[in-house]
Amino acid sequence: MTIRKPSVVLPLAALVAAAAALTACAPQDSKSDAASGAPGAAGSATSCAPGALATRTAGTLTVGTDKPAYDPWFSDDKPENGKGFESAVAYAVAEKLGYPKEKVSWVVAPFNKATAPGAKDFDFDLNQVSISDERKQAVDFSSGYYDVRQAVIALKNSKAANAKSIADLKDAKLGAQVGTTSLDTITDTIKPSTRPAVFDSNDLAKAALKNGQVEALVVDLPTAFYITGAEVPEAQVVGQFETTAKAEQFGLVLDKGSKLTGCVSQAVDALRADGTLAKLEKQWLSDAVSAPVLK
Repeated sequence: MTIRKPSVVLPLAALVAAAAALTACAPQDSKSDAASGAPGAAGSATSCAPGALATRTAGTLTVGTDKPAYDPWFSDDKPENGKGFESAVAYAVAEKLGYPKEKVSWVVAPFNKATAPGAKDFDFDLNQVSISDERKQAVDFSSGYYDVRQAVIALKNSKAANAKSIADLKDAKLGAQVGTTSLDTITDTIKPSTRPAVFDSNDLAKAALKNGQVEALVVDLPTAFYITGAEVPEAQVVGQFETTAKAEQFGLVLDKGSKLTGCVSQAVDALRADGTLAKLEKQWLSDAVSAPVLK
């Protein structure tokens, strides 16, 4: 039941004053691409002044990622060491924004919390987060910094290891991390006959694969090569999925309506244009070069 309050008629002068006050209080970028989370949003020259952004802590750029921080995206679970693709990307973006390595601070930001609505304790986060319209309702994204393909890894002695097509995976017991496009790939593309196992982290997913709780996992392609090469040698990369018309991309995550979104996107775009992203991808993700395509 809706209770209607009695209407109050205000003098014309009061209405004009109220409207002016509301206009003055409205965020200047409330209708901008930055507030909507659209990649490539523009930032003004003044707002993007090197080293003088409206960061959480003046003079410092705070970057978030999950823990553990996995290879090949990070190295030795130490995001701050600059090793691994995403650590290197973070420092390259920071440099473009005018923040040298000593002016970058790292915080732990669990995957699900980083992409959920609510205030953030980072300026931007990177943790293999795919840009999606659904997530844009809760957070902003920068331009994409990595084009993603999903892949299947399976225990070598399982039936799933011999899969040559998506149909061959229908009866397999599959698993993926919660809240990821890897899980979406299982439910929307493979559509298995058995409900997939869902894990809070990739560590738990890998443990389940090792002990046979699941036959196969879906992860992004570079992670698939790393898991099978260094962590679960009894598993193999079965194949990858085709790139869709709208390619999946990882983007830096920012608070919804962040004043930094446009500046961060400008930095990412510049790194793509000058070849830095391609160079870093070749340096840190070169092993993930090919796998059979599952159709």
